[in-house]
Amino acid sequence: MYQTISLETDARGIATLALDRAEKHNAMNALMLEELRHATRWLARDAEVRAVVLTGSGKSFCAGGDLGWMQEQMAADAETRAREARGLAEALMLLDRLPKPLIGRIQGNAFGGGVGLASVCDVAIGADHLKMGLTEVRLGLIPATIGPYVVARMGPARARQVFFSGRLFGADEAVRLGLLAHVVPAGDLDAAVEAELAPYLSAAPGAVAAAKKLVADLAPPIDDAVIDLSIGALVDCWEGDEAPEGISAFFEKRRARWDNQ
Repeated sequence: MYQTISLETDARGIATLALDRAEKHNAMNALMLEELRHATRWLARDAEVRAVVLTGSGKSFCAGGDLGWMQEQMAADAETRAREARGLAEALMLLDRLPKPLIGRIQGNAFGGGVGLASVCDVAIGADHLKMGLTEVRLGLIPATIGPYVVARMGPARARQVFFSGRLFGADEAVRLGLLAHVVPAGDLDAAVEAELAPYLSAAPGAVAAAKKLVADLAPPIDDAVIDLSIGALVDCWEGDEAPEGISAFFEKRRARWDNQ
């Protein structure tokens, strides 16, 4: 049914939604985002699903945006760039508002959009070898579309520590920043996810959904105006001269003009 993700539900009603481009470290492209939106809508409607695990196949959770897809944006107009950004924004919004517990099983690398996906999980559990980073600024871009969810998860003060430096950080720092609930050895990751899921199987599904919605209603809203702001900020970056330089430098295997290291 799907080409870039997989979706399975066990007899208990636990669904596993996995990014499934292992050969590309589960980098996101337009098709993956379309399939994520479709799958998340289906999960929201299925009364048999009690909770959802979000993970990635292979070594990495998600390496962010597919660079080939980004390269296509270099030749696109502003309207097309905004439409592509809105596809990611809608996928994140649907996952964030999913009326089921969403548990992140995070391994390997989680960069850029992968950090955004971890940020919309109700609980994200990381393997101790995990590396994370908001690396967009290295390419002359910004973590714009994922920004509302990343800042909501970290809080502005902690977000300032990693949001615009592009540096990588490990699992323990991700816990301190609020991105992960806790870290376990890689071999214990599945058991830790199972332990997180177990209480929901004894909880009333309707009450769980209502309680999750109440948390969202009590928090500062991530509404259409906020999403539009993030998309506009990204398009502005694309319209500048740094993004073409940064992405060209990556594909040409050279340093961007601002890289002094």
